[in-house]
Amino acid sequence: MPSAHAALAPLVSAAIERAFGEERRGADPVLRPSQFADLQSNAALPLAKVLGIPPREVAQRIVEALEVDGVCERVEVSGPGFVNLTLAGAWLGTALDELAADPRRGAPRAEPQRVVIDYSAPNVAKEMHVGHLRTTVVGDALARVLEHLGHTVVRQNHIGDWGTPFGMLIERLLEVGEGSEEALLLETDPNTFYQSARTRFEGDAAFATRSRERVVALQAGDAETLRLWHELVDLSRHYFNAIYSRLGIGLTDDDLAGESTYNDDLERVCDELTEAGIATVSDGALCVFLEGRTGREGRPLPLIIRKSDGGYGYATTDLATVRRRVRDLAADRMLYVIGAPQSLHLQMVWETARLAGWLPDDVEVVHVRIGNVLGPDRKILRTRSGAPLRLMALLDDAVAAARAAIDEDRPGLSEEERAALAPQVGIGAVKYADLSVAHDSEYVFDLERMVALNGNTSRYLQYAVARTRSIFRHAGVTPGAVVVAEPEERALALALLDFGDVVDEVGRTLEPHQLCTYLFDLAQTYSVFYERCPVLKAEPAVTASRLTLTGLTRDVLVRGLDLLGIEAPEVM
Repeated sequence: MPSAHAALAPLVSAAIERAFGEERRGADPVLRPSQFADLQSNAALPLAKVLGIPPREVAQRIVEALEVDGVCERVEVSGPGFVNLTLAGAWLGTALDELAADPRRGAPRAEPQRVVIDYSAPNVAKEMHVGHLRTTVVGDALARVLEHLGHTVVRQNHIGDWGTPFGMLIERLLEVGEGSEEALLLETDPNTFYQSARTRFEGDAAFATRSRERVVALQAGDAETLRLWHELVDLSRHYFNAIYSRLGIGLTDDDLAGESTYNDDLERVCDELTEAGIATVSDGALCVFLEGRTGREGRPLPLIIRKSDGGYGYATTDLATVRRRVRDLAADRMLYVIGAPQSLHLQMVWETARLAGWLPDDVEVVHVRIGNVLGPDRKILRTRSGAPLRLMALLDDAVAAARAAIDEDRPGLSEEERAALAPQVGIGAVKYADLSVAHDSEYVFDLERMVALNGNTSRYLQYAVARTRSIFRHAGVTPGAVVVAEPEERALALALLDFGDVVDEVGRTLEPHQLCTYLFDLAQTYSVFYERCPVLKAEPAVTASRLTLTGLTRDVLVRGLDLLGIEAPEVM
């Protein structure tokens, strides 16, 4: 069942071709919303300039060539040359009946691809902070949408689990004792453990020496050092999983692909780039100099593949990820859900990978740029002490704010109901606030606004779902065939038919905020329908029709929220 736009676009394009010849085949129908009709074609205006014919005459010829019997009940020219298109009520009713019979509620199945998504990427032995929120939430929503469209999604959680800091962490673990109370902080409060190791490293020369020696042992594959390293990773993994469980994120241990995963590949990456003449030695470091990439004063900007001391950096590991994701994971499309400041680095890595033949032209690679979360002062959100805000603490605050709002707005709910609702509303509020703005933009973190019952919030959408469910609990009539008679019914019908187009668009553009905007608009449209079109007090046939509209609204809202990773409680 197509949306109004999908149904009318090919018909208008065909009419343009019939009216003005084959050279206009595939012409853009320029369909837009209209306050005077369901849709409006503005194609006549640009065509008039090309053809040298008055716009209204062009519009009239398009109307005369239109073949919309059974689809439109009214077509007319208005203004300077707009073509207003009003769909037939019977067509809308049939389309909605088909929508009700479709378990996917109109969401299409795309031509399947294998999509590798790199997101979240916390560091072992460090607590996740607010900076990890957006990459985690946006990446998860994109994975959900792409899977729903029929793609095979391969999640990659590229955690920081290798390198110099692990020498001091292992030495500190040995110092406090495995299984000690402080060691268990790695699972509950990893920042505290990390800071204690850092303090020892900076304040005790002997400890620092042992830490550096431990790094050498780690890189050499010393069995005991590797055992201790695995313990560090395992403790942090439990912490990561606690965060993901609380957020409702679909990452598992099977998705972990940390820096350590690529350690054995790094030397080969350097060798292949050297053998191909792509990398050269400069000031003792192995570098790639890409054409047109310059830094300050116009000097060539290097991508350092191997440092002068023989160590490897992020560029080497990132090249190894590209190489493996194409060769071993068979990616058709790769998404990197990473902070916007990493754009230049990623572009240089991908250019190098294409030169090396590791990234074929037919594999699309996209940087899903993530903007910052700001505090009330419009600076990066931090604690009062200036430290990054711990993610677990932020989630605690969100649940507490939701509980306070629920206690104030819904005192009639039982204690059990309010306790169950608080995390659903609070976590949903944080995720929705993040997803409802363009992922590459900044937004101000405001818990009071996020958990409000009014406005563009997840709680408003959750309440809309609860309202539809309440109607069904009190209905004594079975949903039936849709008859579109009132303007509010028509507006709701058109909105419901757009769901599939929106999901498809999010899958193509990787912009989950478009789905948020759609769901909010749908909830508002349903609210107007609910106020002006009684559902349970109408004649039986009308009630049956409006129940179908209500059920479709419920299903689309629930499905849409689920694609965003947000729960839809039964009662609000």
